Formats: sequence, structure tokens, C-alpha cells
Amino acid sequence: MPYTKRPDKRKFDELRPIKAEVGVIPNADGSALFAFGGTVAIAAIYGPKPLHPQHMQEPDRGIIRCNYNMLPFSVTERAKPGPNRRSKEISMVAGNALASVVDLTRFPGTVIDVDILILQANASTRCAGINAAAMALAHAGIVMKEMVSSVSIGKIDDKIVVDLIKEEEDWEEGEGATDIPFTMTSRTHQITHLQLDGKIQTHRFKEAMEAAKEACKKILKYQERALKGEKIDETK
Repeated sequence: MPYTKRPDKRKFDELRPIKAEVGVIPNADGSALFAFGGTVAIAAIYGPKPLHPQHMQEPDRGIIRCNYNMLPFSVTERAKPGPNRRSKEISMVAGNALASVVDLTRFPGTVIDVDILILQANASTRCAGINAAAMALAHAGIVMKEMVSSVSIGKIDDKIVVDLIKEEEDWEEGEGATDIPFTMTSRTHQITHLQLDGKIQTHRFKEAMEAAKEACKKILKYQERALKGEKIDETK
């Protein structure tokens, strides 16, 4: 059966309702919440602070140490608490996506801890986490060359779709689903994070990249509004 309409009735290029807010963790140096519909992430920033043990310090720059985790009851079937292979992988890619826009040369010998926690999950958790973390870095006053925004683009049968939900990630009819999380910079539209789960032809990938660019522009506006003090909640 061909894929003709989305389970949640959205248009193919439409994001889920967004929720965005900064300052959600008072004891952190910077913090933020970002949600795509039923996927909710919070991020907290601690630092820059001296990195210990001292032999791990970089004399000419700081480092970002990212830690991504999901709450045990963030998914329908209870997730096993603590780090696992998936959380370690996402921690690494999220840290790399953020480090590319932070001017780490201003913080030699230090570490910036970025803690990302998924409160509720319905696909695109790494993208929501990166969006929250970028906002939290800005909220902490960390010098950034530009912002980053992240979104998952899918190809389901012959359709390019924006911001997948779990039901779409698991789509198996027809040609099945391909999931491509993108993270892009705000001004230069450079890709700082890209993963591919599935297969896609070159010309369709170019379509997916353009869809990601347009979606990230929309996400950036929400991030900027939240950083100006607005509490955004379209999920009500």
C-alpha cells in the first residue's frame, strides 16, 4: 500500500507542534527544553571549568563533553537505565555537532559538560536533544560562531517527509522508511551532523537536504524566540 498520508495528519513538510524554553534548570550554567510533539528533551550546561585529570587538558582549547540519556519510562517499554551503546554513540555525534560552532579556543584547559536527558520519546530524540543543547549553550553565554538546529528527514516510499514519528520510522510497506537526522548551522547552512538509516538515491538525498534546510530555518526561529525569553508551547 503506497504511503499517501501521515499517521498524525501533518503535511509532508510540516513539523510537529514545538515547545521551547530556556532556564528550566536553575542550578545549571545554562539550560533549555525543546520538544517535537511527544519527544521532549532537556539540556543543561556546566562550565567551562578546569578539566581533571590535568593530563587530559588541551593547552590551546577547551573540550565539550556530551552525555545523552533517556529516562527509563520515556518510551512505552521501559528503557534500561544508564549508558549503553546507542547513548554513547548519540553522545559522541551530538558533542561533535555542537563543538563545531563553539569557539573552544577561548577556554583552554577546560571542559564544558553538556547533559542531554530525554523525558519522553516519539522518534527524533537526538535532534530534539541537539536543539535543546544548542539553546542551553547560548543561554549559558558560551561564545558560539552560529547556532545549530537539528531535524530528522525521512523517505517513505517515494515521499520526502519532515520530522518523523516512531510509526513512520518503523514503516515497512512498499519501499520502507529511510531516516536521515541532519544538524545545520544557522547562517552558513553547513552540516555538522548527518546520519543515514536506510537507503536513498543521490537525487532524493538532495531533496532531503533541501527539506532539512527549510525545516532547520523554522526551528531556528523557535530557538531564537525562546532565547529572548518567550515560553513557546504549541503542544497544548
